[in-house]
Amino acid sequence: MAASAPRVVLDTNVCLDLFVFDDPRCAGIRAALREGAVEAVTCAACEEEWRAVLEYPQLALDEAARRRAVAAFDASVRRLPAMLEAEGVPRCADPDDQKFLALAAGAGAHWLLSRDRALLVLARRSLRRCGFAIVAPQAWPAPFGHPDVRGYGLSAKPV
Repeated sequence: MAASAPRVVLDTNVCLDLFVFDDPRCAGIRAALREGAVEAVTCAACEEEWRAVLEYPQLALDEAARRRAVAAFDASVRRLPAMLEAEGVPRCADPDDQKFLALAAGAGAHWLLSRDRALLVLARRSLRRCGFAIVAPQAWPAPFGHPDVRGYGLSAKPV
């Protein structure tokens, strides 16, 4: 993965779509991760939620499916050594989602990809206050084909 690849944070539902359900709405994200066009990052708190959700009975995943999902996540997402502090992060109505906002801001991410309504309502404030966009995966602009992210309201920033 290129050191200059823009960072992206994937919330737990997007991770499920990518690494469990192979959702076609995430094809652009999957391709960008595979090509190294973006760097997906996580932290201990976000990764713990991901692993806990894989155990939910309503998902009905067997052990082999959980192992495949964890292996795909581990191969695609870089765990940062510690939660980075960030100021000016908008407050989410769902406190369980605050960690994704803090991670995106602290990691210098360009995007937080989410299907979570509580996060998506913060989309305008996040871009203006923190410099990253909160976007549903199907609306996310794949970086290749878009050599310059300025058209999405962001400038290329160092990682």
